[in-house]
Amino acid sequence: MTDIATLEARLSKVEHELAIQQDIHQIRRIQYSYGYFIDKSQYNEVVDLFAEDGDVWFLGGIYKGKAGVRRLYIERFQTIFTQGHNGPRYGWLLDHPQLQMVIDVAPDRKTAQVRGRSMMQAGLHETAEGQQRAWWEGGLYENEYVNDNGVWKIKALRYFPFWHGSFEDGWAKTPIDFIPMASTCFPEDPLGPDELISPAPRLWPATDTVPFHYPHPVTGKPIIVDNSRAREGFKD
Repeated sequence: MTDIATLEARLSKVEHELAIQQDIHQIRRIQYSYGYFIDKSQYNEVVDLFAEDGDVWFLGGIYKGKAGVRRLYIERFQTIFTQGHNGPRYGWLLDHPQLQMVIDVAPDRKTAQVRGRSMMQAGLHETAEGQQRAWWEGGLYENEYVNDNGVWKIKALRYFPFWHGSFEDGWAKTPIDFIPMASTCFPEDPLGPDELISPAPRLWPATDTVPFHYPHPVTGKPIIVDNSRAREGFKD
C-alpha cells in the first residue's frame, strides 16, 4: 500500500472506532434517561424510547411491540402507581438508578447489547392516598438496542428483578415469591404479557445468574453460568 492508502485506511479505522464510542455514549444516555423517566413516573416518555417492534421482559412475561410496551407502562404502571397521571404524584417514591453498564455495539453499528443493574427504592408515604408501603429492589438488565435511521432505540428491555425487601425487615426475611410472576397472558388478562417466559424466573432467595451477552474480557472465552445450586431451597 502507498503511504496515502495506509493513512486512509488508518483514518477509516479511527473514524469507525470513534463512531462506535459515540454510539455507546448515546445508548448510555438513553438507558440513563430510562431510569430518570421511571423515577418520576414519566411513562409516556418511557414508551417513546422503544422501537416499534420493541419488547419488555418483566416478572415472567414478555410484552411485545409498542402495544405491549404501552400496556405495561401506561395501562398498568401509570394506572396503578400515579392514578393515570403521566408524572409524579404526592408521596410516591420510585428511584430507579442505572448502574454498572457494559455496552457492546456490533461492528456494523446497527445493533447493540447492554448489561446493567438497577437498585430501586420505592414506596408510598403515610400521608399519601393509598396503602402506605416501602421496599427495596435490585435487578439486572440484558438489553438490546437498534439503530433506527441514525437514532438508537430500545429493542428489548429484559429486566430481571432479583431481590426485594421491606424497609423494616430487609431482604433476609423476604417471603419466597414475594411478587408473583405473570401466569396469564393478554387478552385473558387485559394488563398481562403477550407471552410467558419459560422457565419462569425466581426471586430471592433464588440466586440465578443471567447469562452474559459478552465473553470474559480477559480470556475471551464464553462466561460459563452454573445455576445448579441457585434454587436449592425452593419447592415448586
